[in-house]
Amino acid sequence: MTAPLSGARVVELASFVAAPAAGALLADLGAEVIKVEVPWGEIYRHSLPRYAGYDSDFGLAPHFHMDNRGKRSVALDLALPQAVEALRRLVDRADVLLTNMLPARLAKLGLDPASLHATRPELIVARLSGFGPDGPEADSPAFDYSTYWARTGFMDMLHEPDAPPAFQRPGMGDHSASLALVAGVLSALRQRDRGEAGQVIDVSLQHIGFYIIGNDAAATLVTGQTPPRHNRRVARNPLWNHYPTQDGRWIFLVMIESDRYWPEFTRAVGLEALTGDGRFKGAVERYRHSAELIRILDERFMSKPLAAWTEQLAKHRLIWAPVLTLAEAVDDPQAEAFGSFPTVQHPTEGAFRTVAPPLRMSGHALEGTAPAPALGADTEAALREVGLPEEDIALLVAAIAAR
Repeated sequence: MTAPLSGARVVELASFVAAPAAGALLADLGAEVIKVEVPWGEIYRHSLPRYAGYDSDFGLAPHFHMDNRGKRSVALDLALPQAVEALRRLVDRADVLLTNMLPARLAKLGLDPASLHATRPELIVARLSGFGPDGPEADSPAFDYSTYWARTGFMDMLHEPDAPPAFQRPGMGDHSASLALVAGVLSALRQRDRGEAGQVIDVSLQHIGFYIIGNDAAATLVTGQTPPRHNRRVARNPLWNHYPTQDGRWIFLVMIESDRYWPEFTRAVGLEALTGDGRFKGAVERYRHSAELIRILDERFMSKPLAAWTEQLAKHRLIWAPVLTLAEAVDDPQAEAFGSFPTVQHPTEGAFRTVAPPLRMSGHALEGTAPAPALGADTEAALREVGLPEEDIALLVAAIAAR
């Protein structure tokens, strides 16, 4: 089959994670995506694993390659008027402008939606920002750490009552936001195919945070109350809780419909005597005697290491999981069966595994194995394609080389 977005052109004027991750997925779907970078390359490109504390001499930023696979790279120094003109020509040829540049900067470059739609009403503009295009913080810089995580209550909720706030891992909010951006672009392309004008798609990291914690946010909106934090020592449902094992590891029980699983669970952990115990016979009773049951289960799970419990619980039809390290998780046979970690063949670094696109399609292979482009690799060709004068191309390429 033809790739879903074959023939679509995207100019990506963005750095770091959310908008580039959306660009990568659009490229996976067959679009031509031109990534416009500063001549020295964005910081994300140069973020090698050893800089984040890994004991590794791997010479690339693997996360950059995951979020920029399959694109073309054009390096432009936008301090030069010729570079701004080159960028405008690239956008004039595009179906989609994908950006996380702040509104004031876009307007300064003449790339705000009003200016663009004055001459190209069919253009789709997809914007990612911390807070959205309106309000007092529309031009405030942000990362998902600050806007998605801390400003939404997310950070405050994800820790035990006596522990400090949890520290977000890189890209969590950004990758969530990227999916919303792609959904907006696909919808706008669909409408444009029907003859309608190009739309402006706005995704706010702050709002994505509220959406991801929507179950809690919806309850808070009607109650006016912050949800109580989970406290594993007095969990409302002891079968929806985590327990330490003998070797300092953890098991996570996720039997939300606890009455359904209680008899099988007691057999699985060798506590059959508790099955008909009046203190624990139903969900209400287990809630009332939660602390007591959790003490019993703590003692029981502490009697064996995680591997022994994993083997034992796997024999029963229960909902649970061993709490794996990431190094363990990426070697999970089930993830391998889904194709979660394909192999990239890089021209200088050789083969390395990466994270696959977030979906599979029966009629289009989303392999996710294309490496990110070398910095500025397509500058000359892309600018020649949009008809930029040769002397301007030579000037801009020389400006890159001078860096």
